[in-house]
Amino acid sequence: MKVIPSIHELRDQLRGQNRVAFVPTMGNLHDGHLSLMRLARQHGDPVVASIFVNRLQFGPNEDFDKYPRTMADDVEKLTRENVYVLFSPDEREMYPEPQEYRVEPPHDLGDILEGEFRPGFFKGVCTVVTKLFSCVQPRVAVFGKKDYQQLMIVRSMCRQFALPIEIIAAETVRADDGLALSSRNRYLSDAERAEAPQLYRLLGQVRDDVNGGKTDYAALEAAAMQTLTERGWKPDYVAIRQRANLRVPAPGAAPAESLVVLAAAKLGATRLIDNLEI
Repeated sequence: MKVIPSIHELRDQLRGQNRVAFVPTMGNLHDGHLSLMRLARQHGDPVVASIFVNRLQFGPNEDFDKYPRTMADDVEKLTRENVYVLFSPDEREMYPEPQEYRVEPPHDLGDILEGEFRPGFFKGVCTVVTKLFSCVQPRVAVFGKKDYQQLMIVRSMCRQFALPIEIIAAETVRADDGLALSSRNRYLSDAERAEAPQLYRLLGQVRDDVNGGKTDYAALEAAAMQTLTERGWKPDYVAIRQRANLRVPAPGAAPAESLVVLAAAKLGATRLIDNLEI
């Protein structure tokens, strides 16, 4: 695997490649990320990964400086997965001047759920993803369903800009007890780690309730929020939405298989997100 820090060198390396499969990451790679690399290989060749911790998507009170940077381990893992190129620019390479041109998603998709609790987050995501797409020029790109709203926003952005890139959705990879793999899981204490799978179990309960015919979605959401609070969590949201656009479904109007339940909650100091398609 070749590790390339510069945009110019990356373009030289990829010249003539018209089936590039791209997986953008922020590093600190776990098995979930590596599953994206394997899925990418099924849809294109060569596989190109990127590692860039993007300051634009972190809020003023978020963990940009503390975000784990594990480049040596990441390179070793990607090499084992036979990734062709790792694009690993630093901030000076990605943003040699202030990034004053930004890509802003529509408010009804970018300012709800995660966007409500992390203002500006998706503007930062859309801006860096657009720039990475410009650098790599892939034919396909792989994003995980764990970040469901991000997946929907990137997919919509590509469609509206007519970008010649197919967005592939990868299933969430989970630990044996159901906890979705995340770079932030390392912040959990032993007791918190034991409690963390309850979030996934709760989403499963909501899914079962909807599939069982319950259509008062607001009541189901409120009950789930209360359960989390009683267990010591600080929930931001539990939301039943339409998969296609993340809008609030009219009770009983949408078939259950067109819905998704999404949640975000703090356990101790660690904020976890998860979702489950119904």
